[in-house]
Amino acid sequence: MHSASKSWLLLTGFILFYIIYLLLGALVFSSIERPVEEQLKNDIEALKQEFLNQSCVNATSLERFLVKVLTANKYGVSILKNSSVSSNWDLASSMFFANTLVTTVGYGHTTPLSDTGKAFSILYAVIGVPFTMLVLTACVQRLMFPLVHAPVGLFQRCGLDPRPATALHFTLLLVLVVLGFFVAPAAVFSMVEASWSFLDAVYFCFISLCTIGLGDYVPGEQPGQKHRPVYKIVVMVYLFVGLMTMYLLLRTFHKMADLHGLTSFLQLPRCEEAEPEEDREPIVEDGPEDQTPSSPYLTDKAASKPLDPGSQPSYNTINKG
Repeated sequence: MHSASKSWLLLTGFILFYIIYLLLGALVFSSIERPVEEQLKNDIEALKQEFLNQSCVNATSLERFLVKVLTANKYGVSILKNSSVSSNWDLASSMFFANTLVTTVGYGHTTPLSDTGKAFSILYAVIGVPFTMLVLTACVQRLMFPLVHAPVGLFQRCGLDPRPATALHFTLLLVLVVLGFFVAPAAVFSMVEASWSFLDAVYFCFISLCTIGLGDYVPGEQPGQKHRPVYKIVVMVYLFVGLMTMYLLLRTFHKMADLHGLTSFLQLPRCEEAEPEEDREPIVEDGPEDQTPSSPYLTDKAASKPLDPGSQPSYNTINKG
């Protein structure tokens, strides 16, 4: 089997295993936490009825009531009737929690109620966080050629020098990321979430994709949210693709800084070339007479020849002119 096919097959296996891992985590979290949540809801409802049946409310009973209500609210259980219909630990919500756990976004709006759930969270994150980073890295490596190397090579073939070509490419990529993963999603969130303004939605996108996850804005938590399970899954996909895009943007900036000498000036490590050899093939094959040593991409003929590791052309070895 060709090495490119193996690489794509391995990446597909990683993504499928990642989805299965999230599903298994969601099933375990739901089975552990949902009964505890139901018990807490019953306790809060009983406390509410006891408080309402008191003929005379004193400061001590009021304080006791408020402490228990606020404690339950910290775990995502509200005393309000219209907020207690949906569960924070159904399958979709549990999968959303597992996703925020392994991506280190961690909004904190929903947290494990039981000691068993807390212990499982530790074990789940110990395995899930590095595996998620591995999947994101593998996806970005496969995207580097079509989204970074190929456009830069195209700009150079149009007559731009390497440095202006990389600067133009990074600027265009940055604009596309801002529009596609901040502005457009924010417009959607501001329409779906009735209490969010457009600025609130942009703020949520930034906090989430930077993995800050303050938790003051969490999608799908409005009372009576329509199609809540589907909405949660769509947000999960957005977070994963958005994190992958942010990593791609950072890696592109690092490579541009290498080419412009910024990393050398600041004495920082260079971004190592990690793309598979087949990803360095040019988009447009040049004839033998058009091949020059300064070309940043290999033709099929050149790629078939054994080369020393130090002679492999890369984004970092483009002539800085």
